[in-house]
Amino acid sequence: MRALLRLSKTIDAFTQGVGTLAYWLIPIVVLVGVWNVGGRYIGRAIGQNLSSNVLIELQWYLFSIIFLLGASFTLKHNGHVRVDVMYARWSPKTKAWVNLLGALLFLIPFGILLLYFSWSAVLFSWSIQEMSPDPGGLPRYPIKTFILISVALLIIQGISEIIKNLAIIRGYTIESEPTGAH
Repeated sequence: MRALLRLSKTIDAFTQGVGTLAYWLIPIVVLVGVWNVGGRYIGRAIGQNLSSNVLIELQWYLFSIIFLLGASFTLKHNGHVRVDVMYARWSPKTKAWVNLLGALLFLIPFGILLLYFSWSAVLFSWSIQEMSPDPGGLPRYPIKTFILISVALLIIQGISEIIKNLAIIRGYTIESEPTGAH
């Protein structure tokens, strides 16, 4: 069990790093968004286009990356939605059983299905070097790849959560980590 807990700790550290990367993309997406809005109004006032499809698409690409990379980070920090009315009253062992069964019956199988059904669409997008239909837009294939990356990270973090819940069920104490984005 100790070896599995070391593996879990390694996965958690990696997920924390991915979450930190996503965290640092937030100011960038905000700046791009401010430029897009400001550029639209200032551009109208001076009769010059200060925004572009590239910047508009960059904004939603960055937002998508933050969301997709943040999923595993959110799982690590127990931030996904739960039915707290019942869950909050349960013992740590009961919570561990529910979390374990949820990961084994829903998270991992759903993640595998999502990888399976997304793989060919992402490969096709790469094979045709799919571009945005908007003039001057960005390529679509890199952002579609983040779907696979996100699901893989979620499955890997799910494995870490399974290990930690098994440890709790078996009576091991799990070191608590401070929560936060950095």
